[in-house]
Amino acid sequence: MPSYLTPGVYVEEVQSGARPIEGVGTAVAAFVGFAERGPFHEPTLIANWDQYVQTFGSFTEDTYLAHSVYGYFANGGGTAYVVRVGGSDTAEAEPTAAPAPEAVGLGGFLLSVAPGVDGDISVEIADAEGENPPEDKFKLVVRRGGKAVETHDVSTRKNVKSYLVQQIRESKLIDAVEQPGVQQTRPEKQTVRLPAAAPAPTSDGELARVDPGEYVGDAEARTGFAGLETIDEITMVAVPDLMSAHRRGDLDAEAVKTVQLAVISHCEQMGDRVAVLDTPPGMNAQRIRTWRNEDAGYDSRYASLYYPWIKVFDPATGRNTMVPPSGHVAGVWARSDGERGVHKAPANEVIRGAVDLDIRLSKGEQSLLNPIGINCVRAFPGRGIRIWGARTLSSDPAWRYLNVRRLFNYLEESILLGTQWVVFEPNDDRLWSSIRRNVTGFLTEEWRRGALFGRVAEEAFYVKCNRENNPQESIDLGRVVCEIGVAPVKPAEFVVFRLAQFSDSTSLISE
Repeated sequence: MPSYLTPGVYVEEVQSGARPIEGVGTAVAAFVGFAERGPFHEPTLIANWDQYVQTFGSFTEDTYLAHSVYGYFANGGGTAYVVRVGGSDTAEAEPTAAPAPEAVGLGGFLLSVAPGVDGDISVEIADAEGENPPEDKFKLVVRRGGKAVETHDVSTRKNVKSYLVQQIRESKLIDAVEQPGVQQTRPEKQTVRLPAAAPAPTSDGELARVDPGEYVGDAEARTGFAGLETIDEITMVAVPDLMSAHRRGDLDAEAVKTVQLAVISHCEQMGDRVAVLDTPPGMNAQRIRTWRNEDAGYDSRYASLYYPWIKVFDPATGRNTMVPPSGHVAGVWARSDGERGVHKAPANEVIRGAVDLDIRLSKGEQSLLNPIGINCVRAFPGRGIRIWGARTLSSDPAWRYLNVRRLFNYLEESILLGTQWVVFEPNDDRLWSSIRRNVTGFLTEEWRRGALFGRVAEEAFYVKCNRENNPQESIDLGRVVCEIGVAPVKPAEFVVFRLAQFSDSTSLISE
């Protein structure tokens, strides 16, 4: 209390005692896989597809990470973390300004064909579009075989977004660096053919062999799954390129199982995220059932499994290709959370970008897979390709449904972060009352949103924090115990309409 020595009117700011608990985010994905370029092992935050392309490159043949991230954003995903595996950071070399034999000097810049690119590559210097463009701006057209393939609006001014060296980093055909000791100026209008590129280095752009240990990572080095432990906001983890490594022969069936068990273990250890697993491609329903029960045999309330693979367009090859569904599914989770809430089962939702399925399942085939926790993706005439399952891989009926697991993750994390102020407060009735009031207010709002089951709030949850569960022995140990019980809503997985015949006479008798 402040001391008042001079007569007068004073104003004080005091705590009202109400500290609202805010809900945490529920849709932040983490992807682990192969990329064209970018940092290895370090979790990198990306907010959209353009950021992914700038950092990790675009679609690469026979890999699935780019397809998964693209499908994630296309289906409504927000931010995500990407961990690139398949190499080491020592292989990443920054481009140097030293002139290369195959480079051509233009206006104080050295232009060359990117490593690994073949064909007749030329660049054309043209005027920038618009009336009276600045003198430092011009258009650089990259041609392959005489046809314009890329057009870049560039500038000779440094520290601007359109600076030539910065812009050309997005090119797939050419590289550009500053020419040492030469002032950068606007080149004359001309077309110049670039010499053939040197052979592509094997240190980047190629897929190195991987082993399960690279996925698991090292806690001290913050690599692999261990590198994701420091990021609290992640709520789902996918490893889309696990099957591509298996198809190339880098990982056998046992190694694939080891990695999937590792991602499940990571999610269980963290307690606030769910693994989105893929099945091997090309298996029919009976073989997948055997694989699930015998080869895999996973049992976890922190994991989900989706089958079959989906067909999408592949810009790298110009044709449709099969990819694992985990990335697209994670995007659907995010979209469902934003539109309905985490309590809504992320099923009966269209997968955007999917043009077909590896295998079209029948109702009878799904009846073999749904009871063992395999979430099927099915095609329905006139309704598109939809997720038609919402289960975890748990054998415990209490944690059978995915939305229940994710709702508890959301409630636990929200209450955990929203009650940090409690630590070191006086452990008495006033503190317990404040805890009850804040938690009750939060759960009441969730009940109003439809996340909890009950006609009234008292049926949906209870919060107990009083002398009964905080005896003197607990107080002496510095503990505050608050018991919370909630009744989550379960999805209407089986909808049954019972129809019966009746006649007017039957109706009259019943009256």
